[in-house]
Amino acid sequence: MISQAKTITAATSNLKISEELLIAEENLPYIHRDISWLSFNYRVLQEAMDSSVPLFERIKFLAIYSSNLDEFFRVRMANHRNLLRVNKKTKRELGLSPKVIVREIQKIVNKQQEDFNRIFEKQIIPELTKHNIYILRRLDLNEEQKEFVESYFQDHMLPFVQPVLLVGKKIRPFLNNAALYLTVNMRTKGESNAPNEYAIVKIPSDHLPRFIKLPSSGSRHDLIILDDIVRHSISWMFPGYDILDTYSIKLTRDAELYIDDEFSGDLVQKIKESLSKRHVGPASRFVYDREIPNELKNFLMGVFDLDQYDLLREGRYHNNFDFSNFLILDFRT
Repeated sequence: MISQAKTITAATSNLKISEELLIAEENLPYIHRDISWLSFNYRVLQEAMDSSVPLFERIKFLAIYSSNLDEFFRVRMANHRNLLRVNKKTKRELGLSPKVIVREIQKIVNKQQEDFNRIFEKQIIPELTKHNIYILRRLDLNEEQKEFVESYFQDHMLPFVQPVLLVGKKIRPFLNNAALYLTVNMRTKGESNAPNEYAIVKIPSDHLPRFIKLPSSGSRHDLIILDDIVRHSISWMFPGYDILDTYSIKLTRDAELYIDDEFSGDLVQKIKESLSKRHVGPASRFVYDREIPNELKNFLMGVFDLDQYDLLREGRYHNNFDFSNFLILDFRT
């Protein structure tokens, strides 16, 4: 459960480890293995920071970092969350409470996500523009591109978006594991004093490419992320409402394999049954746009039965392992 680490330097992790997690045994400092793993994954992210690395390789490292982190929360963090739910403290944890470990993981990952967003927005996007590759948001589109986006939504996305109005705890839709959703903050059309109402809409990245090429001229390559096509089309799905804003969310579910007894019965069948439950397990991470208002965040916590230990702030976009799909686009002129 722990790994030896005499030093963790700023160059290696850029993180400060809480003293609660440093355990002295025979005068050697130890760090919990999952905290140590986060430092390893941060080294992957540092490759994306390195301007000497080719641009598309840096994008690939962003995808690898995100894929690693997603699996970490589905398996390793899920185990800590289960211990926290039952308030269990075991000898294997060397006296560390699950609450301390979960809190430390959240603090470290939040800091890493800030670095991720800074790398993408301040380094990768400007570098892409130097190669005539532009990732546009919906407000950046010209008239031809708007028509393309609207046609693309009607022709390819409409059957998959699944809009659902949220009514407190009365309507609690099931969020698929690692699926992307937009949560919609809206108000009855024409009634400025009406209370805010909320809904969710699925972003069908499991059916369609995450990056869509837009009409562009000359050597310029314009792209839009699938999320922003849904944002552009929200008002069509809720015609009786004024749309105030939209925020992206994602739920990661526990994917650990739980087998009570490995030595009796059919082990293969037990593994198959456990695998079949990987996509319906309890929450191990609820990712949300860091710009989301507290009122809406608290509402979602009630609807989906979440607590503070489930929450993790990210940027405007999630499932950033989809950057791997960016690399297969054809940018030849």
